[in-house]
Amino acid sequence: MTRAHAWRRLTRTSGLLLGATVGLACWSRTGTPSGTVGTASASPSATAALARDSAAGVLDTGDRIAWIALAARERTVPVSATGEFVVLERGGRSVLARGRAQAAWRVERSGETLRLAADNGDATPWRQGPLVVRAGSIRHVVQHGTKRYRGELWVTATDSGLLVVNRVPVEDYLRGVVPLELGTREPRDAAALQAQAIAARSYTYVRVPADERMPASGYHMTATVQHQVYGGVDAEHPVVDDAIGATSGLVLRFNGRVVDGPYSSSCGGRTATPSEAWGTGTNHEYLVSVSDVDPRTGRPWCDHSPRHAWSAEFDEPLLRQAIMRHLGARGSTGSTAPSVQAVSIGRRSTSGRVATLVVRTDRGSVTMTGPEIRSALRDARGAILASTYFEVDREARRGDRVTGLTLRGVGNGHGVGMCQWGAMGRARAGQDVRTILRAYYPGTVVGFAD
Repeated sequence: MTRAHAWRRLTRTSGLLLGATVGLACWSRTGTPSGTVGTASASPSATAALARDSAAGVLDTGDRIAWIALAARERTVPVSATGEFVVLERGGRSVLARGRAQAAWRVERSGETLRLAADNGDATPWRQGPLVVRAGSIRHVVQHGTKRYRGELWVTATDSGLLVVNRVPVEDYLRGVVPLELGTREPRDAAALQAQAIAARSYTYVRVPADERMPASGYHMTATVQHQVYGGVDAEHPVVDDAIGATSGLVLRFNGRVVDGPYSSSCGGRTATPSEAWGTGTNHEYLVSVSDVDPRTGRPWCDHSPRHAWSAEFDEPLLRQAIMRHLGARGSTGSTAPSVQAVSIGRRSTSGRVATLVVRTDRGSVTMTGPEIRSALRDARGAILASTYFEVDREARRGDRVTGLTLRGVGNGHGVGMCQWGAMGRARAGQDVRTILRAYYPGTVVGFAD
């Protein structure tokens, strides 16, 4: 289906060409407050309204439609577009306002009602949400602040503020995901980019159903590392678009069904199982621990990653913070940190990662499991440990206290599924996309989802 045909089908909704133009069409550009995606969901009545009205703005492109949360708990939401656009009320059923390119409006909330407002005091009447921002032409895209997105923006009142969701066809969503998740735009990495596109599409299809009903939470995924990092139009790149287009509609299948396709930055030479990485993850036949070593060189395929080998140092205050962070996560309410007396590896997992880390303190021993280790051991900026594939390299001591700890490890990320830097290494060695995917997801085949 051509984009022009998709656009014609998109715009066949009641009210798109109706309604009076209000005085909001020539406002000046305003600031762009940033938001953090949280777990807030739409209030029950607002969610019901979304579910009831979402069919009015169907993006009928022949593709699945993803609802991606861009921000939550917002006090106001700046919206505009790169060309003429409309803002519709009641889930896209009637026009509330029309705007010209770059005319910056903001959505405000009062309880469960919303309105458009400007700095000069102009505003529309309060209306029941959600409000839908839609570009007036296929040549243009909508904007949330300064960031551009294909599809539509839906703004909904939640229990804690405003939820901003990009409602977008999956293939367009992937154009804003793959460049950020793999981090390469080099033609020599084409096979790796194609593998990333298929893995990301599989991950998405598992979470985005074929029907277009509004999910109960208001979105299928967030635009952050909680799911897949998504940057919209500003992240797109022609080389990556080619890889996505070359694999359009293709997913990973195992025993006939579409499967989850997790991936991480670099595995250090061996991938991990879900239970190793997440504790409660279900192990699957296609997500086993596999060697990722180049047989020609004996070195990991991902050894060209800048984070292939790493070291992490913790002074005494950071160690104490790590213990308090860990104990707090387990429900402890203590206000003073214990003194660390020794740190040792208790047990390793199947892939060789640290399964348990034992920290002996003046108040007894604390045992951290693999998933807990990365969350507890953070650097001075708050960044989690690169991986659990490490050795305890050195302890600095003063009497019976550990005053410093150095860990040395390899890999970056949870290590499950495709190793992204390994995929690039394999692509540069001449492996094609199917060979790469078979290496990381044994037993899977590449096929069409629908």
